[in-house]
Order: sequence, then structure tokens, then C-alpha cells
Amino acid sequence: MRRALLLLGALAPLACGATCESLASLTLANTTLTAENLSAYCRVAAVVKPVADSEIHVEIWLPPPQQWNGKFLGTGNGGYSSALSNAEMHAALQKGYATAGSNTGHEGGDLKFGAGHPEKIRDWAYRATHVMTATAKQVVGAYYDRAAAHAYFEGCSTGGHQALMEAQRYPADYDGIVAGDPGNNRIRLNAGFLWSWLAAQDLPAAKLPILNRAVVEACDAADGLKDGLISDPRRCRFDPGVLECKNGDGPQCLTAAQVEAARKVYEGAHDPRTGERIFAGWARGSEALGGRGGGWAAYFAGQPEPARPDFWRYWVFDNPEWNPRTFDFDRDIATADAKVGYIDANNPDLSAFQRDKGKLLLYHGWADPVVPPEDGIRYYESVEHAMGGTANVHSFFRLFMAPGMGHCGGGPGPNTFDALSALDQWVTGGVAPEMMIASHSTSGTVDRTRPLCAYPKVAQYNGTGSVDDAASFTCAVER
Repeated sequence: MRRALLLLGALAPLACGATCESLASLTLANTTLTAENLSAYCRVAAVVKPVADSEIHVEIWLPPPQQWNGKFLGTGNGGYSSALSNAEMHAALQKGYATAGSNTGHEGGDLKFGAGHPEKIRDWAYRATHVMTATAKQVVGAYYDRAAAHAYFEGCSTGGHQALMEAQRYPADYDGIVAGDPGNNRIRLNAGFLWSWLAAQDLPAAKLPILNRAVVEACDAADGLKDGLISDPRRCRFDPGVLECKNGDGPQCLTAAQVEAARKVYEGAHDPRTGERIFAGWARGSEALGGRGGGWAAYFAGQPEPARPDFWRYWVFDNPEWNPRTFDFDRDIATADAKVGYIDANNPDLSAFQRDKGKLLLYHGWADPVVPPEDGIRYYESVEHAMGGTANVHSFFRLFMAPGMGHCGGGPGPNTFDALSALDQWVTGGVAPEMMIASHSTSGTVDRTRPLCAYPKVAQYNGTGSVDDAASFTCAVER
């Protein structure tokens, strides 16, 4: 069990078997609490002001004592939104977890909250999740008259960013962490949106399905199995030039300018002076993905501005009139690093988390149109390089790549799996996950299952049985 967190001040003890309503009388430093007993759980709302110009709202949901599994689950957020992950919190309650979420220290979904408020940016970046965790642990301990036996964190996208930030900055907060499709390389992710937007000025959203179909047709069978999925887009050598129109333009082809635009998006952002790669390119197969996250059209193709321009306007340049077309890929990345470099969660040294016996499970969709999957691999491999290689890192940190899955779900590939249960078995039973069984559903009916394998292994077809049945596959290193 993790050591108790006392950052918020001493806990005034309550009598054994405290009622939900009595939790409002807890004394926590810089914190105001309210509590209400709902039909299915006890809801505690906390307002925490750890430093000047910081106001973090936290909700803690507590199942009845007889239904509590003895564990705590912290949940993450999406984008720059203050919204709780209500669905994830309700799912946690159904499994018996005490659970919590935060507004990351602001209200709303745009980035203007950070203009002139660096402490609120720090809240969003890392402090709010830690404060949420510390507050919730104390409330959990008071309500059940004992600390949680284990604490886990689960989040995707910005929640995955928060997950990695916890492992790096606050290694004692959680016994186990699930980080999905993390936007942890945040400054360069926003630069990647800018790069792709500038590149895709001539690439209309209507052409993306054509491009996507051609990519899948060209690369589907590269893994020896024609199943509509690209197992590893890095092995896909598709060049959009094969779609170039022979005579001007047309609905089923790309102009020369559109071909070049697609090439630049796949290539990723580079420094024009040094040629150094700034950020991974978007993966082949992510062009027109349906479901959560959309495709390129949701973030840069056919858009009047790139995704997250206010990051640059209000957080980096302090200029509401800043024009994205003026961005200097040689100079302005360094400006952002100097101004708000603390928002990134790229530290590869997880030795403190490992010493504290923490377990980290990272997953990423290979067809993610929001955060390029190669950047998830980049972070995992940077940890391997910093911490003595695969064998050492594999003992506490595992990566799972999901072919055909979009951003935190969606896409044609198996995209539903129980990472939290796999993590729990790893923490409580010492059973390290070699695979997770994922499923794909159409209209609520499961029509495909497939194992997701611990990287660098991939699911390989055994040669017999249905290609839509996970039992027909074995995890092995691709040759």
C-alpha cells in the first residue's frame, strides 16, 4: 500500500463508521467539503486552494461500505476540458471502487483560462490531479475507517497525459496506472497540429476517405492477413502519389498539391533549418477514421485554423491576435519550451515509480488521428533507453498497440478491452499482462476479437480458425 499523502494537512478523525454527511466536517488544509448521500453512493465535493490563484474542484464518489472493493481509482480528463469523466466514474462504482475526478483547476473547455494565470496552467498540467488524489485518499480513509488497499489511475488522451505526469512527478500516488493514447508530448503535439494544418491547406476533407481506402488496400495484407487492419503502419510504404490525377482534378484522385500535402502529414513536423524531426507524423490509416476522435478533418484538414491555436495565443505568445501562419518551426518550439515546458510529461526516468513497486500500462491506437501512435512508442522506448533496456522496463511498464483503433476507441479494429482489470491482476497478483483480449462491436454485437500484445510482440494468425476470433492468434515478435 502506498504511503499516506499528507500534503493537504492533517485529517481530523471521525468516529468509526462515519456517515456520508459527516464527511463535510473533515478538516483539510485549504479545502472546503460538502457531502450528500445519493441512492447509489456518497458524493463528496471538495474545493481546494493549494496556492494563490488556484481553485481546484474535486468530486469523490464512495460506494456503500458493504460494496466497496477496498480500492481507489483516480480518473483523468479530456482535452483542456474541466468536465469529469462521468462514464468512467460510474463504471468504477459498478466495480466497487471509490473514485474521484477533478475539473483540473478551471471551468470550461477553451484555453483562455491560462491567459495571465500561470498557476492555473500548472493546475491543469499536473497539480490538480495530485491534489485530487491526496484529497480523495483522505476522504476514503475517513469514510471507510481504513485506507484503500490499492490506488489506481486510469485516463486516456489528456487523461493519459495526466497518467504519465503522475508516474513521473508523484510516483507514490498510485500503485498502478493506465495511460491511454497520451498527449504527454503536448508542446510538440500542438506544433504537429500546426504543421499538418499548414501542409493540408490544399487537402479537402472530402478526399480523405479516398486516401484512407487506398492506404488500407495497399497495406492491409503486409502482415500476411487481409482483414481490413494495418497491424503496424510503420511497415506501410504507401505513397499517395499513386492517387495523383491524370487530368486536372476529380472526385476519386488527388491533385499534385494534395499528394504533397498528404506526404507532409505522414512525414511529420521538421525544423526547416536543421532538418531535425520535431514531432511524429500522422499514421497511415488514420486519415478518415469514424468514431471517437474523427479523422484528420477534425483537427487540421479543411479547417480554418489548426487545432488548439489558443495554446500559442494565450499560453506561449500572450497575443490574442497571433496568426498561425507566422509560426517559426526553428525558433518558436524553444520559446514554448522556455515558457511552459513544465506541461510536458516526457521524463523517461521512472526509477522512483519502479522503486515504489508501481506498475504502468500504456496503450495506443495504431489508427489514432489525434495523437500519432509513433509518439507513444517514442516515449516507451525512451524509458527503455534511460532505464537499462527491455528486461528491466518490462518488469513494471508495458505498452500495447491496438491495430485499427482510433483515439481512445473507435475505428475498424478491436477497440474495447479491460486495461484496469489487467492492471489490478498485475498489482495484486503479480501477473504481468502478456496480452489483453480486445473486441469490436457493430450495432452492439461483438463481431471480432483479437489479442493486443505487449510491445514489441504483435498478434500473429495461427493459420487456422476464424480471423475474427482471438483464439486464432498468438503473440510473437514480428519478423
